[in-house]
Amino acid sequence: MNFSFHPEAEVELNKAIDYYEEIEIGLGYDFALEVHSAIKRAIEFPLAWATLEGDIRRSLVRRFPYGILYSSEQDGIFILGVMNLHREPGYWKHRR
Repeated sequence: MNFSFHPEAEVELNKAIDYYEEIEIGLGYDFALEVHSAIKRAIEFPLAWATLEGDIRRSLVRRFPYGILYSSEQDGIFILGVMNLHREPGYWKHRR
């Protein structure tokens, strides 16, 4: 299976990587690896994660307060957000 990003979700990911890299060299890389692992889990088990609203699910990122918001599509998953769990919970809803 494949995955694709909503353009705003890709921007979120890159900003978060930059943020963690500014805190400590290598931490942004670690964050990116954990996000990739969460995406991989969502691809392998697309229906295993909690449903937030409608068909949107959230795969949690280990070690970091983030979740990958996605919908399961015919050919993979579509990532709507790389969501900081401590911020506005419904900000992504316009991306559907």
